[in-house]
Parts: sequence; C-alpha cells; structure tokens
Amino acid sequence: MRCLKILLITLFSLLSACGEQLPQLPHRALPFPTPAQHDLIVLISNGPLTYYADDKGAILGIEHDLVEAFAQELGVGVKYLVVSPQEIESSLQAGKAHLAVAWLPLPADNTQKATPAILQSTDVLIQHEASLPLNDRNELRGRTVHALSGSRQLATLLALQKEIPDLQVVEYKDGDFFGLLEMLGKRQADLIAIDSMLVQIAAQFVPSLQATLELGESHPVVWWLGSKPNAELLARASAFVDRAQRDGTLAKLEDRYFGHVRRLKQADIVAFLGKIETVLPKLRKHFVAAQLITGIDWRLIAAIAYHESQWDPEATSPTGVRGIMMLTAETADRLGVGNRLDVRESILGGARYINILKDLQADDVAEPDRTWLALASYNIGPGHFNAARTLARQIGADPTAWYEMKRVLPLLAQPKYYERLKSGRARGGEAVLLVENIRSYYDILVRNQPQESISPRVEPMIGMPGNGPGLKLKR
Repeated sequence: MRCLKILLITLFSLLSACGEQLPQLPHRALPFPTPAQHDLIVLISNGPLTYYADDKGAILGIEHDLVEAFAQELGVGVKYLVVSPQEIESSLQAGKAHLAVAWLPLPADNTQKATPAILQSTDVLIQHEASLPLNDRNELRGRTVHALSGSRQLATLLALQKEIPDLQVVEYKDGDFFGLLEMLGKRQADLIAIDSMLVQIAAQFVPSLQATLELGESHPVVWWLGSKPNAELLARASAFVDRAQRDGTLAKLEDRYFGHVRRLKQADIVAFLGKIETVLPKLRKHFVAAQLITGIDWRLIAAIAYHESQWDPEATSPTGVRGIMMLTAETADRLGVGNRLDVRESILGGARYINILKDLQADDVAEPDRTWLALASYNIGPGHFNAARTLARQIGADPTAWYEMKRVLPLLAQPKYYERLKSGRARGGEAVLLVENIRSYYDILVRNQPQESISPRVEPMIGMPGNGPGLKLKR
C-alpha cells in the first residue's frame, strides 16, 4: 500500500511538471442570486441589439434592459461579463455566470437549458440598391457574403455553404455592425447578412441598401443557462420571459429601440444626409451654443430644428409660426426672442422651451420618455398635452410612458374624446409623427456627428406663465 501511494504521488508530480491538467469535475451551478449575498452574473456580448455604450457612456440594448428588469424583479444587482460570442458556451459551462445573453438561438445540445423565446427574427441579406435583388438561394452561387464574426448569420452562411460550395463567406473580424454597413455603403462588400430586426436601423445609416433575401426560417432568441443551472433561477427566468411577453414589458422595449425607425422614407433619409453635409456646418455653432446654455444635446436640438423647418432660418407657415424652430409670436415673446428669423435667437429659444416642457413632466417620468413627451407637448402645446394625460388616466393608460401616450394622443382628434375635454380638439397624431421622426433624425446625427461635452445649465429656467392651450409653438 505504501508503495502504491508513493507511485501515485510520483505520477502526479510528473504530470504537474509537464504542465498536464488532471480532469476537472463539472462545475456546480452558481448560488441563486439574493439581495444580501449574490448579484446576477451575466455573460453578454457587444451588439446593437444586446449590449452597447452610446457616446455618453450609457449602456443600452433591448436584451440589456430586459436583464435589468429581471434583476429588479429578483431584487439584486447585475454583474456583466463581456465576452466574445465564441466564448459564451465554454464560459457558461465553466460556471462563470448564471446565464448568457447575446441574441442567442436555441442551443444545439438538448442538455443545455434555455428560457422560452424572447423574440423571433430571421437572417437577411442586404445589398446596394443598384444591384439586382436575389430571388432565391441558388443565385448565391459564385457570390461573396460578409457576416460578423461569431454571429448567427455567419453560422447560417457556413451551413448554407455545404449546399452551395461556390458560395464565398467572409468573416468580418475588424469592426462592428456599423463598420460592416460602411463597407456596404462604399461598395466594398457585395452582400451582407444581418438580423432582420436591424434592417430598418441599417437603412437610417445607409439609405442606399435594400433587403434582398431571407436565409431560411425565423429563429427564436433565448437566454442560455447551461447544462446544470440553478433550478430556481431557470424557473424564475422562464416565468419572467413569459410574463414580459404578456404584460407589455417586451413590447415597450421593442418600441423604445425600433418603434420610430420605420417612419422615415428612403428619400427623407437621403435628403437629410445631404443637408448634414451642406447646411449643418453653417448652423452647428448655434446648436452647440444652445447646448452649452441648456444642457440639451446639440444633435437633438438640430434634429428638432430640421423637422420643424428643414434648417431654413426664414421658414414661415400659413398659421404664422416662423424661423428655424418655428416659434409662434406669443411663445417667442414669452421666451424673450426678439427676432424669430434670427438663427441664434430662434435656436436658443426653442431649446429653452424644450427644457421648460421637460420640467413640466411629472417627477416619476424617466428618460428618454421625459424628452419624447416634452417634444409632443412642443407640438400641440402644454394645454392639449395635459388634456391627453387626463384622457390617458381615464382610459387606463400610463401618462408617464411614451409607449402608452403614442396611442392616446391621436384620440384628441376624435369627437367622442375631445368633446369631454376643456382644451378641445387637437391633432395628436401629428405630435406622434413629430416625435418619432425627430428620434430618427437624432439617431442619424448621433452616428454622423461627434458629441460636445455637455455643461450644466448656466442660466435660470424661464418661468411658464400660465399653462393653457394658447402657449404652443405650432398651429
């Protein structure tokens, strides 16, 4: 027996010296996250649908926001471990996290546990509009398709390559989704495979693209929990996803990220990109100056001005609103704007007014809803907007959520609703279109124009004299 122990010790020492690793036992599931002891640990990959930082450093993404909502339900914090898509399965199996979130398909291995489907999407080919569209997959013979490294689309293409051997698949490793779009815009790529939910967003940045062919059936998007997850966490996560589908949580997130991108037509985007190059450079200093005084991102102010006047300082409507921000005479007087056709005065007056309207929102209205609701009020006036809030409460809608107010505002044009409101009829549907278009213009500017460092407001807010329907910027 003593000799056997010596032999085993010697063998272990030899293996260690050679750098060999003895087999490891499977990793046990992490403890259930609790407020007192454990955060929810999440493996996540960067991507425009999942997890990304905007130019102000805020973390965004529809899946990120959904994880945050789940953690809030559990009453715990979240610790994100950002990994590449290729590292997710091994990291999860090594017990490094509770779950993995990266726009993931159903696991190929049936022993891997996952939540019910959060969303459904397809893999789509996009190409330049000047190219002839594809009608079926056989037309991919001899063609070259680019896809992001580690993406579901790359896996789809590699599988398709077995059916079509002369299909050339290029794995794009040198950048992100927007870098891939830039290649398409410059005609450096013929065909690109992307997720169907990104097509409208892509069109905002490369309006010359067209979606040309779907690569197979739709795919469910799920969260992975590994082969031996914490049983309680699997049950809670699955129940959360089911409930998010039913109670509107997911619908609100979809609207936040995708609800506005379907509004602009291709011609609108092309015209806007052209004016960014030709007109904006002359106006930029005035937008930046307004940001330094009001604290509002200059690109948002510019987006509002473009929607109002197409950046025409002398714009005038039949109802008498004038200038680049289309101010009424009454509103201009109350804001101290002496000349509505003066670019600097009009831009600063409009930005100040946005801040006033944001401050008039209820204390529990969070961003970005606070801004979108203020923009709706900018269009129809605070009196009509207050009436819309009253109507929202009457019909059981949430007056603090833009997602809810989008369906309430158009009701202000229907007699059965506006006849019971003191403010009377209003074109609430026009306010919804204004907000959604401004959101799209702002997204495009954020992608095309750098941010200026934002200073806090350096002047006192202008008081709002009265709150009736007469104080408004538009008609």
